[in-house]
Amino acid sequence: MYGDGANPHGHGHNYVVEVSLEGEPDHLTGMVVDLKEVKDVLTSEIVEPMDHRHLNLEVPPFDRIVPTAENLAVEIWRRLDKHFSTGAARLSNVRLYETEDLYVDYAGN
Repeated sequence: MYGDGANPHGHGHNYVVEVSLEGEPDHLTGMVVDLKEVKDVLTSEIVEPMDHRHLNLEVPPFDRIVPTAENLAVEIWRRLDKHFSTGAARLSNVRLYETEDLYVDYAGN
């Protein structure tokens, strides 16, 4: 089904994820959200559970669905949206690069 990329043991990618947040900057700090908070959420929700893992075997829901870039972007959105759906910062886009010139965007719809 996947041509040369097919391998019974899977194959790996070095994904890069970009997360866009939107909102009104705080009048005192000038920030929509503290970037340390964003980094902490990305680390706990995305990097720690997914980095250097066999997604099909170690990371739900990919034990039930194919971890395509599209499905990964949706899952990343799902994991981040609970942190950035209320308050000043709102999640507006997840961009996931499979290679430097091949990526998907997901905006929650």
